[in-house]
Amino acid sequence: MESQASTWSAVSYDWKHDCEMRLVHVGPQDTARGSLLNGTLEAIRSLGGEDVARHCREASGQERFVDVFSYSISMQLRMVSTAMPLLLTRCGSSEQVLRHFGRHAGMDFLASPAGKMMLTLARKDPKRLMNSLPAAYKSWVNYGTQSVEWTGPTSGRLLLKREFMPHAFHSGLVELLLEMAGANRVRVNGRQTGRLDSQCEFSWA
Repeated sequence: MESQASTWSAVSYDWKHDCEMRLVHVGPQDTARGSLLNGTLEAIRSLGGEDVARHCREASGQERFVDVFSYSISMQLRMVSTAMPLLLTRCGSSEQVLRHFGRHAGMDFLASPAGKMMLTLARKDPKRLMNSLPAAYKSWVNYGTQSVEWTGPTSGRLLLKREFMPHAFHSGLVELLLEMAGANRVRVNGRQTGRLDSQCEFSWA
């Protein structure tokens, strides 16, 4: 499968300010499954090694995450914020770090029973897989809304409302899912449309 790298906004991304802004808006009801947080730690470990991963876990304030339990999304944001300055020299930009995290999250989900079922039902049809994505999000988090709009037979956009992870994370996730569904020459372009809103425009050949 041939894939082209996701493109990012030309505006310089201030990851530290953005993360602080998102943390301010987290409420006690905004939670994510431990599987998503464990996946974030694994993504950090794959880029920075065990010491960096341990430092980020300590920054979350949680000793360990149980996959089926729910935790405040603020813990994931704190881990990402702690990891970012340590990983920038290895990845070149905060956007690429977040994209890596998103791709890792996609792989983790597809390895889960629910993800395997979704991939099987998609039958190598990228459009069918993308239509299932909003339901997949609900298995991870209990906040925000996610929807898919189609702009053509092989193009569309993922719309995210009140979402705490930046669009680069979701662009990486969408790119990975399309590749796994057999799409070629994948393009994903994410951008922020509101304080906690974003969209990822995607297409393939």
